[in-house]
Amino acid sequence: MRRLTANFAQRCPRCLLTRRWCVCPAHREVRCALAVDVLMHPREQFRPTSTGHLIRRVLPDSRQHVWTRERSLAADAVRRPGRELWVLHPHGQPPPIESSPEQVQVLLLDGVWSEATAMAQAVAGWGRLVALPMQGTSRFWLRTQQDGGRFSTVESLLFLLQTFGLREAHDELRLQFELHVYASLRARGRRDLAEHFLDGSPAAKAFAGFLAQLHARRPLAPPPP
Repeated sequence: MRRLTANFAQRCPRCLLTRRWCVCPAHREVRCALAVDVLMHPREQFRPTSTGHLIRRVLPDSRQHVWTRERSLAADAVRRPGRELWVLHPHGQPPPIESSPEQVQVLLLDGVWSEATAMAQAVAGWGRLVALPMQGTSRFWLRTQQDGGRFSTVESLLFLLQTFGLREAHDELRLQFELHVYASLRARGRRDLAEHFLDGSPAAKAFAGFLAQLHARRPLAPPPP
């Protein structure tokens, strides 16, 4: 516990990155008509790589709930009145064509594959289980995606925003996501991989000024004895 506390003391309390690579000065809020909730596995609370934290930070109207096996979460504590609850999961059905984002609340399951599966079973019956036609390659280079077609929590939300035609929210959220991945790679000392990631990222142009400052910044030297 002491080691964990010391580790997090070196991190920004908001973005959870080491202070040297904090991305908070480039923070931009993302607002959209869709109601977004994240059901987070307890292990994700301490993982700086968790994109559930990113969603909560960037979407001010989103909410975060922690799921545990020992303390069940009531559906009524999550459901928002006047909206149909969608739980995103690959085993669900395609989204209804006639739905609009103003009528929908999405519940995203934040955890590794086995954790998300357990959470999906726990919330079965809360709402409509929805699967999106997600294709391509994950840009979440911080964890090994074991099989093709697996994406991070925030990428699932990006696909949903695209499905609803919420282009502005999609593009802004993607920029924040890609900046977070890049800075996380740099924080891990993976400079070559980070630069390769940035070469194919729209964040390189969108945050050119901030990135220049980020690269020039150095941690403060300790005061002389």
